[in-house]
Amino acid sequence: MHMRFHRPEVNPWVGVAAKRGGTAARLPLNPDGLEFTRNRPMADTIISRCEAKGLRMTDQRRTIATVLEGSDDHPDVEELYARASAIDPRISIATIYRTVKLFEEAGILDKLEFGDGRARYEDGAREHHDHLIDMQTGEVIEFCDPEIEALQEKIARRLGYTLKGHKLELYGVPLKPRAEKT
Repeated sequence: MHMRFHRPEVNPWVGVAAKRGGTAARLPLNPDGLEFTRNRPMADTIISRCEAKGLRMTDQRRTIATVLEGSDDHPDVEELYARASAIDPRISIATIYRTVKLFEEAGILDKLEFGDGRARYEDGAREHHDHLIDMQTGEVIEFCDPEIEALQEKIARRLGYTLKGHKLELYGVPLKPRAEKT
């Protein structure tokens, strides 16, 4: 099973250069063999996919696309605005709303709703993964478990279907209290 942890307080720019380096970084988590998995770089970028779909890419849209590519979390519009306006102060929150809607409608971004009232976004071309949401902290843990994937295929076949896709979001609280951060 591969897992990626997203903590809301983590700097979204950490690891951006590493992601574009070419291979996934896997770090063992514990003796049970669970692993962190960083984003794998894609053969193409959000900008190139937008251009291939004929979307007009203004400087502001390019900045927003670059921020999205550099995000290791699932930013909402306000988080995207804070990050993008730090790069280009001319970007308005209305531009962010229009751009994420455009990218979503074009199939470039996936819109995610984790039950906290905020729409969040991630690159629609990323490898398949599922989400576990920590209901106490808001932390989003991405994972892919071959057993779950196989079971979903088996269930679809048993019901007379060929599975073409799915979305799995688990909501939970830690079994053990976490150590306080200092």
